[in-house]
Amino acid sequence: MEILAAAETLRVPGAVDLAAIVIGALTGGLLAAREGFAVSGVLLLAVSTGLGGGLIRDVLLADGPPVALTDTAYLPTVAVTAAVTFYFSGWLSRLTGLLVVLDAITLGFFTVIGAQKAQLAGLPSASVVFIGTVTAVGGAVIRDVLLAQRADIVQPGPYNAVAALLGATALTVLAGPLGLPPLPVAALVIVLVAALRVLSVWRGWEAPVALDLPERARTRLVARHPRRRRRRR
Repeated sequence: MEILAAAETLRVPGAVDLAAIVIGALTGGLLAAREGFAVSGVLLLAVSTGLGGGLIRDVLLADGPPVALTDTAYLPTVAVTAAVTFYFSGWLSRLTGLLVVLDAITLGFFTVIGAQKAQLAGLPSASVVFIGTVTAVGGAVIRDVLLAQRADIVQPGPYNAVAALLGATALTVLAGPLGLPPLPVAALVIVLVAALRVLSVWRGWEAPVALDLPERARTRLVARHPRRRRRRR
């Protein structure tokens, strides 16, 4: 997996990429185990959560077969992770705090890998932000579709897609117009995305929802000038 900024190239260690996939697969497999799914369901959710974002990214970039299918380590690693969650789900569930932190770091890694792979393909800035965000949250979307529930990223709650979107935007600006070196940019974005995710869970921050600005302005106006409302009545 390669990361490109300006004319320089940074190679991300395969172990780091696999670690991110393992954490994603763990979260999907644990959710399936909690729902009482059969072994096939645990494996399916582990694959979709761990590899889904990368599969969507590679399909959108149309850069040959997806890496998840060509790399000999990806699918076996996810299969082993699914087996671990299947047999040790109770023990792993006790590590909720650690899994939240690891999941947040994984979100940052997927954001960076997706966005900079889009840069490597020569896509415009808006597309780089889009690909980075999709890579980070695509697996979770596929997981929720398989569970026949509303996607977690579209509901009010801790930052997920919002953190990835802000991180991909920061990477696009720092590695594009500003032309900063790739390693510091990648590290900064990973820390930014992970921090936003963890803080939103810890502090109870929720992604903003749609607002009716005219109605809000009208309500504030009435609150400030209650006499006008009485006169109209």
